[in-house]
Amino acid sequence: MNVKEIFRKLQNGSDVRGAALAAGGEEKNLTPSLAAFICRAYAGWLSEKGGKDESALRIGVGHDSRITAEAIKAGCLSGLSVAKAFDCGLVSTPAMFQSTLLPGADFDGAVMITASHLPFNRNGLKFFTKEGGLEKAEIRAILDRAAELAEQYGAEDAQEILRADRLPDGGNGAEAFSLVSLYAEHMRQLIIDGVNAEDRTHPLAGLHIVVDAGNGAAGFFATDILAPLGADISGSAFLDPDGHFPNHVPNPENPAAIDAIRKAVLESHADLGVIFDCDGDRGAVVFSDGTEVNRNTLIALLAAIINEKKPGTTVVTDSVTSDELHEFLVGTLHMKHLRFRRGYKNVIDKGIELNRNGEDCELAIETSGHGAFRENHFSDDGAYIAVKIIIRMAQLRREHRDIRSLIAGLRYPAEARELRFHIAGADFGAYGDAVLRDFEAMAREDPRFHIVTPNYEGIRVSFDDPEVKGWLLLRKSLHDPVLPVNVESRDPGGVEVILGRVMPFFRSKGRLSL
Repeated sequence: MNVKEIFRKLQNGSDVRGAALAAGGEEKNLTPSLAAFICRAYAGWLSEKGGKDESALRIGVGHDSRITAEAIKAGCLSGLSVAKAFDCGLVSTPAMFQSTLLPGADFDGAVMITASHLPFNRNGLKFFTKEGGLEKAEIRAILDRAAELAEQYGAEDAQEILRADRLPDGGNGAEAFSLVSLYAEHMRQLIIDGVNAEDRTHPLAGLHIVVDAGNGAAGFFATDILAPLGADISGSAFLDPDGHFPNHVPNPENPAAIDAIRKAVLESHADLGVIFDCDGDRGAVVFSDGTEVNRNTLIALLAAIINEKKPGTTVVTDSVTSDELHEFLVGTLHMKHLRFRRGYKNVIDKGIELNRNGEDCELAIETSGHGAFRENHFSDDGAYIAVKIIIRMAQLRREHRDIRSLIAGLRYPAEARELRFHIAGADFGAYGDAVLRDFEAMAREDPRFHIVTPNYEGIRVSFDDPEVKGWLLLRKSLHDPVLPVNVESRDPGGVEVILGRVMPFFRSKGRLSL
């Protein structure tokens, strides 16, 4: 493997990700030295993009609670020694993006060290400018530039470049910067203005809100944002950072994580529960009765809140949202709904594109909990999601109304399941494309299958006959040799009926296995 390949293997869509520790059969492929060269390349890229000398650039670096964060940060700050670097410490990913916008920071660029909800041995880098997160092509360009820098520095092979002590020279030093304080102040002001209570000092007085940060970076949401505004945060759990994630996976989609916040809400008799992923860019909530509000339900709630002030706007989601959600958005709320591709960056970029082309889109959200509002610079921010819900909850409370009333018209599928077919062999991308073509041809020949159009990812089929009512989506994974199949039914037992119709097709494909 040559030096360029070492760097390119770290690209994961619009992020950089790798194993920062050897564990679970994974060899370490993200070291402080690689982070240094990548950040040095980022500084050069940012200088060219903004027409500003590297030495004049202000670049912040923050991290989540992973145990490799400090080592990777040392590499990043070494690489950024050509610029004016700021050590923002433990902080959320959305706060790092906001550091390029908030007065008092005004960074030219920002680097977040995180691997979201992935296992403890993984880590990665996210890069931001004032326009938002970088695109895939920009990450590729930076990685190739980093490889060139490494070669110029004398790294000739894999073992050489992976050495942790192989850091570029230089050193302006890094200045400590309390970004959490600045970001928390910004979020508190949003709540004060949004709730517009008589007591502007304590607008959340009387509300009991528990927070589960999953031992990640977002515990400050409870202590630095909610509590100073008068909220009772007793019963909150796992606010302390711990990169081993000893309590549950920091993922709002994970059943164990949702069970933990539900338990905290019910045992504390709280009005609301809020849960974040490790780096705070995803969130979900739980109502006082234990109802989980994530995936389709979260989208419905946020859309209902947005629709009150921006009626009829377009909501962009990923491809796996339910028919029931579509009917709620379009039929009940009279909004527009565009199902796009999986991948939070795909969804957000589509929302930005719609606005650029003259179609109003105020919300772009993936079922994973990556939710971005136009009013918030299309930043996917779990704390902002929670703030929108908490503000509306406090307003409705003054009117003696329950926030659950906003989604009273939302129906739910009776059953849902996801299967993941693994593709054997090296050319999995081409084989996956062939399976999709064959599946579409099969579906067109069977009158029970109704191919849904427009459709922007894979093949979506609806079923509406005396035996079953539901849908199926077959698509390619974004990065892995996998064909996911999502199935939902409106009737108990319907998923098995749908699978009974399609499993012979999948069994006929010799390179597929569950």
